[in-house]
Amino acid sequence: MCGIVGYIGKEEALPVLLDGLKRLEYRGYDSSGVVVLGEKVNFEKTAGRVSALEKKVSKNNFFGNIGIAHTRWATHGKPTKTNAHPHTGCKKEFFIVHNGIIENYKELKKELEEKGHKFSSQTDSEVFAHLIEEEFKDYHNFEAAFKGAVSKIKGAFGIVAVHKSDLEKILIAKKSSPILIGVGDGEHIIASDIAAILGRTKEIIYLGDNEIAVCEKNNIRISNLKNEAVGKKVHKVDISLEEAEKGHFETFMKKEIFEAPEVIKNAVRGRLIESEGTSKFGGLDDISERLKDIKKIMIVACGTSYYAGLLAKYWLEDFAQIPTTVEIASEFKDRKASIDKSTLLIAISQSGETADTIGALKEVKAKKILTLGIVNVVGSTISRETDAGIYNRAGPEISVASTKAFISQATVLALLTLFFARQKTMSLSEGKELILEIKNLHGKIGQILSNQKNIENIAKKYFKYKNFIYLGKKYNFPIALEGALKLKEISYIHAEGYAGGELKHGPIALVDKDFPVFCIATKGSSYNKMLATIEEVKARGGKVICIATSGDKKISKIADDVVFIPKSSEMLSPILSVIPMQFFAYFVARYLKKDIDKPRNLAKSVTVE
Repeated sequence: MCGIVGYIGKEEALPVLLDGLKRLEYRGYDSSGVVVLGEKVNFEKTAGRVSALEKKVSKNNFFGNIGIAHTRWATHGKPTKTNAHPHTGCKKEFFIVHNGIIENYKELKKELEEKGHKFSSQTDSEVFAHLIEEEFKDYHNFEAAFKGAVSKIKGAFGIVAVHKSDLEKILIAKKSSPILIGVGDGEHIIASDIAAILGRTKEIIYLGDNEIAVCEKNNIRISNLKNEAVGKKVHKVDISLEEAEKGHFETFMKKEIFEAPEVIKNAVRGRLIESEGTSKFGGLDDISERLKDIKKIMIVACGTSYYAGLLAKYWLEDFAQIPTTVEIASEFKDRKASIDKSTLLIAISQSGETADTIGALKEVKAKKILTLGIVNVVGSTISRETDAGIYNRAGPEISVASTKAFISQATVLALLTLFFARQKTMSLSEGKELILEIKNLHGKIGQILSNQKNIENIAKKYFKYKNFIYLGKKYNFPIALEGALKLKEISYIHAEGYAGGELKHGPIALVDKDFPVFCIATKGSSYNKMLATIEEVKARGGKVICIATSGDKKISKIADDVVFIPKSSEMLSPILSVIPMQFFAYFVARYLKKDIDKPRNLAKSVTVE
């Protein structure tokens, strides 16, 4: 969602801020703005892309060593220049950028208007700029006024503020919205996402909830809302600038699909004990004894991560015989879930900052339930809030539509299933066999990647169709849901995912020559039932695209188009099946000339509920 960048140091701030904004474009936004303080206030914002902002500021002399910038994704108010950040008060002395939602902004706005404040935007964020201005009347001190303003707001916020008459500091406040500080040599970079600071420093401080930071060129002071000093660990991150750039690929999404083999190798590295036919996670050491008492697992997640959780449900119940439920995180707090001390809650999130998932996690932590996070971002909120954690090791995922993160989540969840299954009923030989299958995954995905031209040709044949149904059974049912989601996300074509057996319970009414059906019909226990489903579609004049196992001659006779994938265990075949679906969505979107990495209305990290 919205992106924040701040800089204070010895260099000119504008190039650093603009570079940071460009690195945050993948998050989704509709307007942008920047303020740089020096001998004068340099302030500009605009609707549209960062390139439009860059064009505007190039006409002016934006000199100064301190500044803040923002990309906005509209929540309160339309995507206009007026509603873009930074916001300022009546006297244009204080400038703020804000991610999140100020829940009591209407009440605060009314009080401020009664005191003579005039508002120019429709946003909740502008309230905070006026609030600092009002508090400054009493405190006559930037820090005190900022803290006073923070104490009055409710909701989720990552706020960064500067004062035109105090060029020595940037102030930051955080609650339920990610903010980090990149520690440099005589400089600091503030950002809502690590991507904004890559290439400048690898030392990061992550702010916690209800913490306030005073960031100067050579010093950082952090306190809580009670003005008590807070000690913070400096994290070293091992992410290179090259990992966050496209290289020779035309889009980040295509690059990230091609990174799948390496993603699997990274997810598996050091986590297999082949002699014992099991897996290990260093992040679980501290809770190993508590895990022995687990009788039920509950997974909370959103979007693609939710579908990874659905896949894990099948695995955990089939192989580890642990009853597992999967909850859409945004719905979790609205119902009374059946959980007790024997329940393990697993929170899955690529960013580790998904607001709905964090909300569900906090709800459970209050009940003293054991929690485990599966995230891709070191130091993220979920990684800090859970009792234990497993990192995906997928590297930065820039494209809004998740591809390699899903692959890494599925791989980690397969390893976690092996971990639990070997403690329950899985034999040593079965464990060793599964390990061998896992180790062969990256090579098999490499074979699928080499067949992208076939998938591109199929996409070229179908890109003008307006509706699709995706079907899969058992382990491939969540993959059907994920395939439909990918097509919706980046091509804007309507697509629905269903369990294969559900087709005849309603959706088959939609099937005709203009409504293609995408079926996953790989060899396994559900194969014959999927064949019967395909025959039902063909009997009604529907066109069928199939993902099938190499060497399957039956499928070639009944499907209109087939993508073959290498033979694998039935359990792990979904990790292979999803790759052609990612490619299909990608090529359809490309033929439709869509903005693949930055699809409309979507944000990479959804940090508001």
